[in-house]
Amino acid sequence: MAKHNRRYKDSVFVDFFGEDKNAKANFLSLYNALHDTHLDAPTELKALRLEQVMYMAFRNDVAYLIDGKIIALTEHQSTINANMPLRFLQYAARLYERIQNPRDRYLRRLKKIPTPEFYMFYNGEEDYPESTTLRLSDAFMTIPEKQSLELVVSVTNINYNKGSRILHTCKPLKEYTLFIEAVRKHLKLDSENGFKNAIKECIQNDILREYLQRKSREVMNMLIAEYDYDVDIAVQREEALQEGEAKGFSLGVTQGISEGSYQKAIETAKNLLGLGLSVANIAKATGLTEAEIEKL
Repeated sequence: MAKHNRRYKDSVFVDFFGEDKNAKANFLSLYNALHDTHLDAPTELKALRLEQVMYMAFRNDVAYLIDGKIIALTEHQSTINANMPLRFLQYAARLYERIQNPRDRYLRRLKKIPTPEFYMFYNGEEDYPESTTLRLSDAFMTIPEKQSLELVVSVTNINYNKGSRILHTCKPLKEYTLFIEAVRKHLKLDSENGFKNAIKECIQNDILREYLQRKSREVMNMLIAEYDYDVDIAVQREEALQEGEAKGFSLGVTQGISEGSYQKAIETAKNLLGLGLSVANIAKATGLTEAEIEKL
């Protein structure tokens, strides 16, 4: 694989469909499955790569220019982020900036641009529908009378047990999904050797065999980086939750003390009123306002 000066790390998904020497063939198989087409190897296909990507620390996206379209893909192995349409909008704007001559936007005649399509493949362990759609308009603060801007993301659950149709029409995606399934299984059995054992099993079972035989060490490094990143994000979320709970507990205690003191002052004021003390003196003694005492 060509070397890049990267400030981020690729996932196996990105390498397999976007960077590896066979990535274009793998992507073309996926494109045909998505569009029910039969485009073959001679098809003109241009990979689009951005320095700034969908995720700040980890590169999990693939984009190609093909057949008059920009096809943007991303994989999710964690909870689906409802803000993905907005991320894709910003991502698409940068892709168009890359492929368009800056002068073209000032032409008087209409300048045609490639049609964008956005796909997300969910490969996480949480329960998620087989397919769904995310829309940018769902984030709008008000419902527009006339839709002036929309972006649609097609989400497909590619976990093998979901039986998605695309896994039966795209062999590379099916094998990739089975590989991730093997990785998770072996990590649960042996956290120290899980990646190595998963690679070994998949080679034996003819799952991504050629790819894994050729790049086993690289794949190991990508998996380690990817899972370390996921763990880091999970730890950050857990810490944030714990901090929130701690602040909530502290606030609750403070409010409890405050409310208890107030109730005690009310009871004291009632007793002093019964003894015939003036409202002004009771206010001085309890800290309550005269208006609060008069309501008693």
